[in-house]
Amino acid sequence: MTTPLPSAMRAVLLTAHGGFECLEYRTDVAVPTPGTGEVLVNIAAAGINNTDINTRIGWYADSVADDDSAGWTGDAFTFPRIQGADGCGTVVAVGDGVDPSRVGQRVLIEPVIREPVGWALDQARYFGSECDGAFADYATVPSAHAHRINSDLTDAQLASFPCAYSAAETMLTRVGATASDTVLVTGASGGVGSAAVQLAKRRGCRVIAVAGADKLSQVAQLGADVTIARGTDLAAQCGRESVDVVIDVVGGDQWPQLLSILKRGGRYATAGAIAGPNVQLDLRTLYLKDLRLFGCTVLEPEVFANLIGYIERGEIKPLVAAQFALSDIVAAQQYFLSKNYFGKIVLVHD
Repeated sequence: MTTPLPSAMRAVLLTAHGGFECLEYRTDVAVPTPGTGEVLVNIAAAGINNTDINTRIGWYADSVADDDSAGWTGDAFTFPRIQGADGCGTVVAVGDGVDPSRVGQRVLIEPVIREPVGWALDQARYFGSECDGAFADYATVPSAHAHRINSDLTDAQLASFPCAYSAAETMLTRVGATASDTVLVTGASGGVGSAAVQLAKRRGCRVIAVAGADKLSQVAQLGADVTIARGTDLAAQCGRESVDVVIDVVGGDQWPQLLSILKRGGRYATAGAIAGPNVQLDLRTLYLKDLRLFGCTVLEPEVFANLIGYIERGEIKPLVAAQFALSDIVAAQQYFLSKNYFGKIVLVHD
């Protein structure tokens, strides 16, 4: 016998761009109804990412639009919004056109949504940005983006994967990283960076990881062949034109050094700018070295299904630094911003 769904749920509403006061924890939010082609997922755990903070404070507007309500896409942001790009849970209901046998499946939610419009960069939506996300008891998502997973990992561990690992895998896929490449990863102690270290090693790459000096031993345990303390002169440490690929989520003042250490024909990919979005580019370096630069947000079509396989086969491991209750989201984000941890912060739903 199917247990009736509640009419109301717990959720955190983002009510405006701004500080923590813009996060409103509620217990009376209506449970959404899955539309045609959608499933309803009972969220068990949700990871916290830089994008949650960036969206809350209106950071994306500074780089993509003059309208301070812009979201990831550059379009006007709609309030209230339930954030949360990382979601792990169980399918509890389906909409029209979805096989009812999906009910009861444990799933990970692919956060960059291309359904039902298909593969179109300008029509992608982002779970927890352009549509409500995982900071709630329930969320709807296109069925194709609720990936069934068979794993003994906990809900919190699974929730640490979607956003960070898919971002890292997309960068490595775009640049075509192979076992013959030396790959330098910046921000290697963070969610995306630590994922990139693991995923690059999975491909057989030689990995150079840059992180805070106090976290280098932990990064080395992920498989990095060389670790370098953040702030080190990279050209002096690595040698000019010594690296095939750079996977960068940092940006900031040290950015020109990343191009100097790339070999001729080298590839650079970015999916973040935690040290600052404005960087200095010498176009002569770009064109005289025949470099290729990749901006990475929308996932390559095969990335998330591949990621599910890596998890199920134990080829990558979760890194959960701490768990908080959904109602403690402010404390969770404060801890996230402290950067005094290694891995991912996860909200666990009772």
